[in-house]
Amino acid sequence: MRPRSLALSAAIAVLPLTAFSLGVSTAQAAPVPNASARVSLPNTVTPAVARSQKQGDVPAAQQLSVSVSLKLRNTAGLDRFLAAVATPGTPEYGHYLTPEQFTAAYGPTQADVEQVRAFLTSQGLSVSSVSANRQVVNAQGTADQLAKAFGTHESSYTDPTQGGRTFFANDSAASVPAALAGVVDGVLGLNNHTVRKAQLAKPNGSTPKAAPSGFGPAQYDGAYNLGKVGADGTGVTVALWEFDGYQSSNLTTYDGQYGLSGPAVSTVSVDGASYDSKPGEGQGEVELDSEIVRGVAPKATQLVYEAPNSDQGEIDMAAKIVADNRASVISISWGSCEPDTTAASMTAVNNSFKQAAAQGISIFSASGDDGSRDCTRSDSGSSVKAVDFPASSPYNTGVGGTNLKVSGNAYSSESAWSTAGGGVSTQFAKPSWQTGTGVSGTMRTVPDVSSNADPASGFAIYTVGGWQTYGGTSAAAPLWSGYTALYNQKAKAAGQAVLGEANPKLYALANSSSYGSVFHDVTSGKNQDFSTKAGYDQVTGWGTPVADQLTSALLGGGTTTPPTGGCTAAQLIGNGGFETGTAAPWTASSGVVDNASGEAAHAGSWKAWMDGYGSSHTDTLSQTVSIPAGCKASFSFWVHIDTAETGSTAYDKLTVQAGSTTLATYSNANAATGFVQKTFDLSAFAGQTVTLKFTGVEDSSLKTSFVVDDATLSIS
Repeated sequence: MRPRSLALSAAIAVLPLTAFSLGVSTAQAAPVPNASARVSLPNTVTPAVARSQKQGDVPAAQQLSVSVSLKLRNTAGLDRFLAAVATPGTPEYGHYLTPEQFTAAYGPTQADVEQVRAFLTSQGLSVSSVSANRQVVNAQGTADQLAKAFGTHESSYTDPTQGGRTFFANDSAASVPAALAGVVDGVLGLNNHTVRKAQLAKPNGSTPKAAPSGFGPAQYDGAYNLGKVGADGTGVTVALWEFDGYQSSNLTTYDGQYGLSGPAVSTVSVDGASYDSKPGEGQGEVELDSEIVRGVAPKATQLVYEAPNSDQGEIDMAAKIVADNRASVISISWGSCEPDTTAASMTAVNNSFKQAAAQGISIFSASGDDGSRDCTRSDSGSSVKAVDFPASSPYNTGVGGTNLKVSGNAYSSESAWSTAGGGVSTQFAKPSWQTGTGVSGTMRTVPDVSSNADPASGFAIYTVGGWQTYGGTSAAAPLWSGYTALYNQKAKAAGQAVLGEANPKLYALANSSSYGSVFHDVTSGKNQDFSTKAGYDQVTGWGTPVADQLTSALLGGGTTTPPTGGCTAAQLIGNGGFETGTAAPWTASSGVVDNASGEAAHAGSWKAWMDGYGSSHTDTLSQTVSIPAGCKASFSFWVHIDTAETGSTAYDKLTVQAGSTTLATYSNANAATGFVQKTFDLSAFAGQTVTLKFTGVEDSSLKTSFVVDDATLSIS
């Protein structure tokens, strides 16, 4: 049997947090000895520890829960795929992955998970769950067991910058055995200090009213030409990222006021969170998000994901949304300033955002309501220039804020909202697509786009006892999310892929001659440190949407399905030469995609090598593609068959299928020196989504190898 590299996968787990008393004790054990055999995990101590007063030990027997985040695999290959899948003209463009494909190609392996599990259980900890993408292993145990396992110590603190608030935290960086250093990214849950704040604003002295005051759907849909897109969100699902709950009756009142109807909003609990029976202070945020999405895309399905407001809750929510893969848009209106959030936590969440980008999920995040000083309501305070996470993630579109003026229901003018979040990230490098901004430096800048957010030009929202006028970048993020629901509906009707990671496309348009027609460029106003200017700025990004023109530009100027007999030439198969070094976006048996020297590739180094074991074995390789209506389609690939069998009897076979249609069957009897090109007409599948599949079946003796390379599906 020839050697193979077995591609195993990784997953994210969901674990309810354990509430506990912060009693003072001195019985907790000292950190585990033998530090020379351990590796410290940087950025695992909350910055609040340095500014807080230690009160004593967390009781040694107190139960705590932690999330161990695991490193992604083949990150260079993942970066190449994410760039390609978002770049028009590449074979991978728009060919997004399923959660299973992502995990198989880039997630931690099952062996990684088992190695971490074995370590945790050896320390007396109980592993409660592993996430579906194997990126997080959740465990629980006593404070004493955690101290020994991670070489740190849990203490009780009070935070003088937050009114003496009590919290627990690890005193020093967590560490793991050196053998796990290549597997473990971080340990979360060792503190409960960081909480996410809603980016919600309302006029001073605002009280509930009996009638709506502020912008309703007619005004904001009219001002931004959302009503001219020609869609209502039908068939599209938007996930709302929340740390509190809502009352369905309030949403129903909003719908009734404005004559809206659509699928009932439903809740998805994360880590056992259940707020809807008794929502807390964040209720207005949740209802604002839902009502704005409803106002823009009334027929879109809304899933309200509700999680505990903690590092673990955020990590598990991110993992669950991408693993569920039910939504093509995520709207985020909660955040925390970067300097007061552990980098380990941001990295773990950002790994799920990478998965979202690979799966074609768009994410819009509020840039914050404290201007360029995002830590104003946090520990670092207003003296620090800072931006908000998750808006600072390169895989999120950060949404800033404006003050909108209308004439009737039409756009009149806009200026920057003076406390709209914006600035420079200290956590994330400037991505390759962030060009044309006029901002020097190597770090990511925020925001990317904007829309109305000033509470002085706020939105009419029904919540907590009546009509309120709300603003904040919390309102801007769901507006863009609602727009993307409209776009995704139009894209599907045009036979195109969903928007996916939005920024590469938005920046490409902003740097083109189309800029002035697809964005309102906001050129007046400022926040504390940055002023607006022509083009990009760190208050309003590229500006606000001209939704109908933006949609046409993103669709390439066409918004309808090509008629029969008309087609734009393209190549549809992603990674047809396998040179990314991974299967994605193919689905393949373990070890099929490789660069071993036993069989040569047709070109390059990588190929799909099926069978060749000399024993009973089956390998498969498949990819699903959508062939636009009105197109001629030609499927081509190169195949080399190498066998130890003799004679003309077909013992080992390779079957090629398009859906349920068998295109050809090859066998050991077709063995030959070198590669042979095979081509099939798939025009009959125009207007359909079809799975192209290779199945290699080998009998119990004498090996036959089926090597496939350089597959294409060309349409014209």
